[in-house]
Amino acid sequence: MDRELEEKLLKVKSYSTELGLDLSRPEDRFKWFIASMLFAKRISSEIAKRTFRRFLEEGLTTPEKILSAGWDKLVEVLDSGGYVRYDFSTATNILEAVKLLKEKYDGSIDEVHSRARSPADLEKRLMEFRGMGPVAVNIFLRELRGIWVKAKPKPSSLAIKTARKLGLNEEDIRVYEPYLVKIFIEYCKKVKCRSCPVESYCREKRK
Repeated sequence: MDRELEEKLLKVKSYSTELGLDLSRPEDRFKWFIASMLFAKRISSEIAKRTFRRFLEEGLTTPEKILSAGWDKLVEVLDSGGYVRYDFSTATNILEAVKLLKEKYDGSIDEVHSRARSPADLEKRLMEFRGMGPVAVNIFLRELRGIWVKAKPKPSSLAIKTARKLGLNEEDIRVYEPYLVKIFIEYCKKVKCRSCPVESYCREKRK
């Protein structure tokens, strides 16, 4: 990959970084687990980010605090972030997911990874959690690649589309997937080519 292109990609903050999370920390990996469920719905990234920040503001950052808050409080927080279309179902999903995490994995999202026998088994275990379908699992794991050794999700279609525009190969996609996805969502999808940090490398733009 062109070194300048690589530098520009790395300057794009992944969603977890933009939310102030450090995924090398176990407590932030749990927070990202919750955030991934929010991002997975058919809702704008801005609403998902705003809603997750409301979780942080309300201190809903551990399994215990979420369970203690209860369904009504979760709905209230979701609504306050603008997550109104999926508020009831998402509140239920989060509560059920956290209950399973407590019952089966001692409340530790890292225990899910520890018990997984392979990357495929890790994805299977994650999809046992209510609200963690294939999209949410990909969102969650792609930012944990290199942190969890068994985090090896199949690249998302969004990352592949962006990579093709930039002439990147499969290995590049695996390494830079969080940045490629964000570029697609924040720039390609919104047709904000002129403000895109990698606009000069886009093959479609050159046509």
